[in-house]
Amino acid sequence: METETTPNIPTESHGHGMNGTDKGRAAIKTQFLTTKEKFHELLDSGGKGPNDDKASDDAGPKETAEDSLEEPQEKKLKVDPDEQEKQDSKRMRGQNKSRPHMKPTSYDNRRLCPSIIQERETKCVYGDKCKFIHDVAEYMALKPADVGEHCYLYDTFGKCHYGLSCRFARAHISADLKNMANEERAKAMEGRTPVRNSLDKDLQWRLRKKVVPFTASDAYMKIIFEGGHKAGECWKKAATAENAVVHSQCSEGENPQTSDNQGTEVSQENLALVKTIGPLTDADVIKLRQCEKKQVDFKDKLYLAPLTTCGNLPFRRICKRFGADITCGEMAMCTNLLQGQSSEWALLKRHESEDLFGVQVEGCFPDTMTRCAELLNNKIDVDFVDINSGCPIDLVYKKGGGCGLMTRTNKFEQIIRGMNSVLDVPLTVKIRTGVQEKANIAHKLIPEMKKWGVSMITLHGRSREQRYTKSADWDYINTCSQLASPIPLFGNGDILSYYDAMKARETEVSGIMLARGALIKPWVFTEIKERRDWDISSSERLDVLRDFTHYGLEHWGSDTQGLEKTRNFLLEWLSFMCRYIPVGLLERVPQRINERPPYYMGRDYLESLMASQHVGDWIKISEMLLGPVPKNFNFLPKHKANAYK
Repeated sequence: METETTPNIPTESHGHGMNGTDKGRAAIKTQFLTTKEKFHELLDSGGKGPNDDKASDDAGPKETAEDSLEEPQEKKLKVDPDEQEKQDSKRMRGQNKSRPHMKPTSYDNRRLCPSIIQERETKCVYGDKCKFIHDVAEYMALKPADVGEHCYLYDTFGKCHYGLSCRFARAHISADLKNMANEERAKAMEGRTPVRNSLDKDLQWRLRKKVVPFTASDAYMKIIFEGGHKAGECWKKAATAENAVVHSQCSEGENPQTSDNQGTEVSQENLALVKTIGPLTDADVIKLRQCEKKQVDFKDKLYLAPLTTCGNLPFRRICKRFGADITCGEMAMCTNLLQGQSSEWALLKRHESEDLFGVQVEGCFPDTMTRCAELLNNKIDVDFVDINSGCPIDLVYKKGGGCGLMTRTNKFEQIIRGMNSVLDVPLTVKIRTGVQEKANIAHKLIPEMKKWGVSMITLHGRSREQRYTKSADWDYINTCSQLASPIPLFGNGDILSYYDAMKARETEVSGIMLARGALIKPWVFTEIKERRDWDISSSERLDVLRDFTHYGLEHWGSDTQGLEKTRNFLLEWLSFMCRYIPVGLLERVPQRINERPPYYMGRDYLESLMASQHVGDWIKISEMLLGPVPKNFNFLPKHKANAYK
C-alpha cells in the first residue's frame, strides 16, 4: 500500500514523541502503542497474543521481583525511571569492541574435499595428508539437513558449483549422488561474468614476493624525496624542468630519440630481445592531463555510501535495484591490498549491475597510497577511486589515517597529488567537518583540495568527536559546497526520506550521499526519485531480505560456510533495519533518523517481529530464510544492542 504524498516539504522536525512533547521519540499513532512486556509477550507467543489479561498482569510483578533480587529496591527508588533509561541507553551506545569472532568454518568442521565437490577426474593432490573428507557416504551422514527445496544458484546459472556440499543439494543431486546441470540454462549463462575485480593467484603471488613494478609511483616519490619541499612546490618544479628540456630540444631542431650516443642507443641485437605486446600509443609515453582523464558526471546523483561491514556486494545490489546511482566498495586498507590479502581484495569486487562504481582506500603514507592507486589503475575496473579521510575509528585515526589526514595537510597533499598522477580515473575524497566538535576545518581544506586535483568531495556534516550524537550540520555543508564550486560536493548526513532529500537539495550541493538511511530502508532511493512515501508491507520487506540472501549465497557460496556468512551479514543489516517505522503507523511523516521508536504493535505479526531490537528475534527472521542456526551459533552485533548465544 502506498500513501499519497503532500506537495509541501516539512520545514520543522516532528520527532517529539507520542503526543508531540517527548523529545527524541518518534510519533506513533496511539492505537499501535504498547508496553515492553506486552510486545515481547506477543513475539514469544508467535503472534497468538496472551490468553487473558490476567496472565499479562501477573507477568509484571514476577519480573519486578526477579529484578529486586539482583539489585536492592532502595537503589531503584533513588533513580528516576527516565534517568535510568538514559543510563541504560548510554551504556549500550557505540560499538561492541573486541567482540568474539566466530569464523564460518567453525560451523562446518568436517568438510568434503574440493576435488570431490568439483568432480575432478584426477585424484586429490594431497593424498592421505588431505584434511578433508573423501568418502561421500561418510560426508552425507555428517552433513546438516538441507535448508530448502530450491537452489538459487542452480535455478539462475544452470549448475551449482558447490555440488554435494550445497545446503540446497536435493534440487540438483541425483539418486547416485551426482551433481546435475541444466544444460540450456548453463549455455545461456556461458561467457558471462557477473562479478569483476577478482584477485588472480599470479598477481597475489607477485604481490607477496614484492616483484610487482611501481614505475610511476617510484618516479613521483623520487620527486618528493629529492625536493625536500611541499608536494605542490616539488611537483611544479618537476613539471617546469620537464617542459624546459622538451622546449630546448625542439628549438634546436634536435630529435630527442636520436641525440648523441651516451649509453641511450640500443643495439639491433638488444631490440630483438625486447618483447612487445600490441602497438605503442601516446598513453604509454605521455602522462594524461587532468582534463584528458575519464570524466564522470556526478551531478544530481544518489550516492550509496561505502559502508564498512554492511556495504557488501549483495546489499549494494539491493540498493541498485531500488534506484541508487553511485555505489562504492567498502573501505579497503592500502597496505593489505599491496600485500595481496584475499579478504581485502574481496572488498573491490564489482557486480555487473553497478554501472557507476568506485572503490575506497585508506592509508596515511604517500608511498603506499600512490602504489596502491597505481595497482588499482592497472588491475581492476573502476570508475573512480575514493580516499577515506573521514573514518573516525581509533585504530585508523591514531595511525594518522582517516580523519587524521585532515590535520596533516602536507601528507594529505602528497597523497592526493601522488594518486592523481598515476590514476586514469577521477580521484574523490570523503571528509568530515573536522576532528573536534566545535572546530570545523573542512572549509579551509576544500580550496586547497581543488588545487591538488580532486574531482569530487563528499562532506559528512559531523565531526569525528561528534559521531552521531547530534544532527548533521547542513548549513555548514552548504557553505562548503559554495567554496568547492565548480568541483562537485556531495552532502551526507541524516537523509531518511524524500522530505530530507528535498530539503538537502535546497542547498548548493551537487548530490547527496546516503548511509544509515539506506541501511534502515533501502527503498529510500525509490522514495526520493518518485517523491512519495512508500508504506511498504512486512511481506514486501521479507521479500527484500530474501533477495539479499539469494545474492549472498551467490556471492559467498551455498555451502554451510557461505550460508552462515550470509546469515551473519543479514543479522548485521537487521540491526539497522529494525529501526524502521512503517509509514501507516506514524502520527506524522516523515520518520526522523535520530528518533527512537517506542514499543508498538505492527499491523501483523511479521511487522511486529521486524520492529524488535532483540537479536533473538533477528535470528527468527534469518531462520525463515536460511533455516535453523547451528547448535554452536552465537552472534554479537557490531553496534551495541544485545547478543545471541
